[in-house]
Amino acid sequence: MDSREMLQRVDHTILKATATKEEVLAICKEAYENSMASACIPPSFVKAAREAYADLAVCTVIGFPLGYSASSAKVAEIAEAERSGATEFDVVVNLGHVKDKRFSEITEEIKACKEACAGKVLKVIVETCYLTEEEKVELCKCVTEGGADYIKTSTGFGTGGAELRDIELFKANIGPNVKIKASGGIRTKEQIEAFIGAGCDRIGASSALKALLG
Repeated sequence: MDSREMLQRVDHTILKATATKEEVLAICKEAYENSMASACIPPSFVKAAREAYADLAVCTVIGFPLGYSASSAKVAEIAEAERSGATEFDVVVNLGHVKDKRFSEITEEIKACKEACAGKVLKVIVETCYLTEEEKVELCKCVTEGGADYIKTSTGFGTGGAELRDIELFKANIGPNVKIKASGGIRTKEQIEAFIGAGCDRIGASSALKALLG
């Protein structure tokens, strides 16, 4: 897979708190011009991105970055973003529920979020840096049973990012209809190649263009 083909797997990302409309639209322009998988941007900029780039896959984040907002709030966020033109939704799980072993509630939340996506793509961020191996396995089950399209490693705002060993664990425990997105700390061509080689269908990164094209 050459660099251009790898770019087609990248969600070109800008999620910093201080992101401006100009910066977000610049990311959208780069994603569009380089046929990247999507532009992953804050919810408040989705409408502007859709108006500027009618054919761009626009990804946004929900319950981000901590995941502990109410399920109803996450569903409402998805509905608003979908109306504004988002086509993909990266939702953070409630890590407090994980620690309390409330996995059935997590599954139900994922189901509700998937329904709110109106047939569009749902990725579930599990924030691996805070999880035990047992919790990761349980969340693979939740994501599969909840009907999500992807399990995603990280927000990029936690204490750690994507790790190859977690990709192997995901592959062993997710259902056949669930894909994998690696994100958090992926900055080099070698890392992108390694995560794709390990089985990731998507890479979340802010510096992939520089890493792959120089």
